[in-house]
Amino acid sequence: MNANGNIYDRAGGVPREQTLQVGMFGNFTMVWQGRPLTDEKLKETHFTSLMQMLLHHRKTGVSRDQLEEVLFGDRDVEDRHHLLQSVVYNAKKKLKKMGLPDVKYIILKKGIFYWNSEEIPVTEDAAEFDRFYQMAAESEDEDEQLVLYSEACHLYKGEFLSTYAGVLWAAAEARKYRIRFCECVERAADIMRRQQNYLQLEEIGRYASAISPFSDWEVLTMEAMVSMGRYEEARSFYAATSDLYLRKRGIRPSSKLMETMEKLGNRMVHAYEVLDTIQDNLSEEPENGGGYLCTYPVFQGIYQMLNRIMERGGQSVYLMLCTLIDGKGNPITDESRLEELSNRLGDAICHSVRHGDAVNRYGNGQYLILLVNITREDCEIVQKRIDQNFVKGRRRSGVEYFVNSVICDA
Repeated sequence: MNANGNIYDRAGGVPREQTLQVGMFGNFTMVWQGRPLTDEKLKETHFTSLMQMLLHHRKTGVSRDQLEEVLFGDRDVEDRHHLLQSVVYNAKKKLKKMGLPDVKYIILKKGIFYWNSEEIPVTEDAAEFDRFYQMAAESEDEDEQLVLYSEACHLYKGEFLSTYAGVLWAAAEARKYRIRFCECVERAADIMRRQQNYLQLEEIGRYASAISPFSDWEVLTMEAMVSMGRYEEARSFYAATSDLYLRKRGIRPSSKLMETMEKLGNRMVHAYEVLDTIQDNLSEEPENGGGYLCTYPVFQGIYQMLNRIMERGGQSVYLMLCTLIDGKGNPITDESRLEELSNRLGDAICHSVRHGDAVNRYGNGQYLILLVNITREDCEIVQKRIDQNFVKGRRRSGVEYFVNSVICDA
């Protein structure tokens, strides 16, 4: 590894420009002398599958039977051995045409195929990940462990051969590396907590969330923000994360994520301030009226508060779910239309309900509304108002409504 932290500078003492740099995490890539081998031939199924297996298993090699199973599967092939020989022969021609030195790339020994690492050394991101992971596990120095686990984390750029999830051997490797990536993040985070290195904890939380979305890594980022006293950022991040889970996946964040974030929220403290300043900070920015569009955590808090208030009686509250549907009455799933229609529906709802009603975008194509001090019959009037503001002659989309009374649990 050089001063810039680049692991690809040398492989076994061989200069970088004389090694074939292979990427297995995310998209499959091969780079030779700084030039990506992006020839269309790289996309051919047999050639690509052959290269992936040989380069990843270059130390142990791949048996003839394994290669034939991966390349040809259950297809009715008259002479598999002859066809495999043809694939290997054509692969050699393609590699030479793509700019690699004219050497014997693939070697066959006793029924096992090997990549010729002596002639064309290889540096592979997955192998480097394994090396850092193993070194960290064997190290007894905490600072060194942190460096090694962090290096391993940043080598992981996505699922192992993500576009080949249907291939059994690739899927098994993907699962192994996914588990190891999680271990690296968790162990690095534990060290960062002990060392109170919260800036680095925030960074690794953001990185892990980007590489492995919807896996609860946002907890690390919020924990770091709270530990550094950046409470307003933490609140905004909490709300944005909940909205992201609902909007992109149509699901609530996991109970683990919600519980952890709630606990962190309880740790937030504020410096002494006079009441007038506090009240100014609590006040809402002036708007043009309409419903209160809020994030899911805020909406949930309003719901729970109204439920408590109703213990005293005197108020009727209804929860309305609005779902975008197509002309056949089915929920709209076309992503190219859904975002624009969801925004239109949100505007229609906010202009159709009262200033004191709360609105939340509950994932793509759905909204929740809390209607306060209203009758069941008035809910139907609200629905008609939303339809008038949203539909406006549109025949290929509409809104489906479900309404429940908010009944106090006490």
